[in-house]
Amino acid sequence: MSSKHDILNALKSAAIAPQAMPVINISPRIDDLVGQFETSLNTVAGTLHRDGGLAKLQAQVDEHIANGMQIISMVDGIKANRQVTETAHQLKDIDYAVISGDLAVAENGAIWVNNKNLGHRVTPFICENLFLVVDANNIVANMHQAASRITLAPGEFGTFIAGPSKTADIEQALVVGAHGACSLNVYLI
Repeated sequence: MSSKHDILNALKSAAIAPQAMPVINISPRIDDLVGQFETSLNTVAGTLHRDGGLAKLQAQVDEHIANGMQIISMVDGIKANRQVTETAHQLKDIDYAVISGDLAVAENGAIWVNNKNLGHRVTPFICENLFLVVDANNIVANMHQAASRITLAPGEFGTFIAGPSKTADIEQALVVGAHGACSLNVYLI
């Protein structure tokens, strides 16, 4: 027998028997999901707009268009001045993207987006600023509930977005917008 087999056999004899994963049964706080979500979103440098819904968002989009901004909308009912492009590279000059979020998480301010709502999967990361639209009925208390509601078909892409892009990798100096949107505004409908 080789020393390799001796080592592998020694490891097998010292191995711990497989253990079942623990059951995590945390009772979520559900008394004010919108308030919790807003607090968490503010913590990650995002802004929640509770009132006005799509009408308020359209007014904001119209104001930005009047100021010469380039805006793409993936939300029905919100009119922008740019259309979905053939390639993702053509989005390089987008100032604002308007996207639907599938669900929001109260405990951390994260919003789940699926590529069905993006046009191109790079859309929320290449734009300078991001508007997300979330149905108030789709706010869940915690990531356990979110994970149980998320499904992805083969070939689909989804991600959680929590606030604008930020990093503090270099000298622990916070930089917002380093590799993604510089601002995040969430509109409840």
